[in-house]
Amino acid sequence: MLKPTKILVPTDFSEYSDKALMQALDIASDYNAEVHVLHVADEKLQSTMTEDHADMVLNFDEIRKLDKSILKHEKERLHDQVERCAGSTKVSIIQKVTEGIPYEEILLEAEKLGIDLIVIASLGKSAISRFLIGDVARNVLKGAKCPVLLTK
Repeated sequence: MLKPTKILVPTDFSEYSDKALMQALDIASDYNAEVHVLHVADEKLQSTMTEDHADMVLNFDEIRKLDKSILKHEKERLHDQVERCAGSTKVSIIQKVTEGIPYEEILLEAEKLGIDLIVIASLGKSAISRFLIGDVARNVLKGAKCPVLLTK
């Protein structure tokens, strides 16, 4: 029987991610596990702000400031989400924001931390339909070396 000690919850700040986080917190409280909440700032999204807009001219320093500003904002959003979902729970929660391709970073983090369970929402912000599984969740399911709980 699975008794997780480290649970990873990827988030994109959607209502679906909130539900996954609450599910992970319930599991963690039952098993006294630690919860790692991870947000990946999609590098493709950030690159569209600098490469694909010919009418927008930014120098390297401006791009670095913009990147730092985005990461700072994402860390604040992550903190707010954890506070909102965790309430008065006594579960140990570690928060992290990183940049990259979301599913790759999630799998890397899971392996690096020795995660026992990944709890991920089946859909995120980019969901086309409630009946489809999202690309990030699908790729995490395919590549994970630990059990994955896919939440609705």
